Amino acid sequence: MLNAAAALVPVVGFLATLFFMDSFKLVPPRWIVFALAAGAGAALASYAVWPALLLSGLSDDAAVRYLAPCVEESLKASVVVLLLLTGRAGFLVDAALLGFGIGAGFALAENALYLTELSHASFALWLVRGFGTAMLHGGTTSIFAILARVLADRYPSRPYAVFLPPLVPAIAIHSAFNHLPLPPAALTGVILIVLPLLLVVVFDRGERATREWMGAGMDLDIEVLQLVASEHFGLTRFGQYLQELRSRFPAIVVANMYCLLRLELELSVQARAFVMARDAGLELRADEDLAASLAEHDYLQQSIGRTGLLALRPLQVTNVRDRFHRHVLRRSRR
Repeated sequence: MLNAAAALVPVVGFLATLFFMDSFKLVPPRWIVFALAAGAGAALASYAVWPALLLSGLSDDAAVRYLAPCVEESLKASVVVLLLLTGRAGFLVDAALLGFGIGAGFALAENALYLTELSHASFALWLVRGFGTAMLHGGTTSIFAILARVLADRYPSRPYAVFLPPLVPAIAIHSAFNHLPLPPAALTGVILIVLPLLLVVVFDRGERATREWMGAGMDLDIEVLQLVASEHFGLTRFGQYLQELRSRFPAIVVANMYCLLRLELELSVQARAFVMARDAGLELRADEDLAASLAEHDYLQQSIGRTGLLALRPLQVTNVRDRFHRHVLRRSRR
C-alpha cells in the first residue's frame, strides 16, 4: 500500500492543486477525467508496442533513451491535439491543466503496470517514480500543450503545422531524463523545483490573458457588433469588402456571410459574459435561443462553403477562439 501510494498519489495531488489554482474553472471536472483516461489509454498503447521497439535492432538502453520518448510523447500529444482542435483548451491555463492531466493518466497506468511486475522493488524506487517519472510525464505533456496553444494563437492560418515544433522539446526533455545525467533522487528534486515554478508562471500569464480577453475583447466586440448592426455598415471596410464579394459569390451567399459575421460577434460577447460571471462567482444560464443560434451558425457555415469561408477570413474579428466560444456556450446550457 505504501508503494502504491508513493507511485500514484503525488501526480494526482499535483493535478488537483492545478485544478483548484484555476480561478475561472473553464475546464470542467469531466474533461479532467477524460484527460486521465486518455492518458492511461496512451500508456497501454505504448506498453503494447514496446516489444516491437525492442526488435528495431537498438539495444535496450538506446530504445529507452531514444525510441521510448518519441513514442510516448507522440501518443500523449495526439490527445492534446484533439482537445485543442475541438476548442476544449482556449487559454494557456486550460492547455496546461489538460496536458498535465493526460500525462498524469499516462503515469498512473504505467506505474500501476510496474507495481504488478515489480512488486518486490524498494520503497525508494516508487518514491522516485511517483515524484520524478510521473511528474515528468505530466510536465512534458503540459509543456507541449502550452507551446501548441501559443503557436496556435500566433499562427491561426496553420492549425495543424503548429503541433510539430512543440513535440521536439517534450521528446528532448524526456530523453534527457532517461539518460540519467544525475542520480535519480537528484533528478526528482530538479523536477519538483522546476515544474511547479514553470506552471505558476504559466498560470499567472494565462489568467492575465483571460482577463484581457474578457475586458478589452468584450468592449471591442460590442463596438464592432454595434457597427455591423448600424445603417452605416455599408460605409465601413467590412461592408465594402462584402460588396466586393458580390462579384464572386451569389447574393444569398454574401447575405449569409453577413449573418455569420454578426452571429459570431454575438456568440463571442455571450461567451465572454459567461466567463466574466464565473470569475465573479455567479453561474449564468444560457439564453433560451442559444441552441437555435448554434444550429444557425452550423447551417450558415455549410451554406457558405469552404471557399466562401476562406474569402470571409479577413473579416473574422473573433479570431481563432470561435470554436472555444461555442464550447463555452454549450457548457453554459448545462
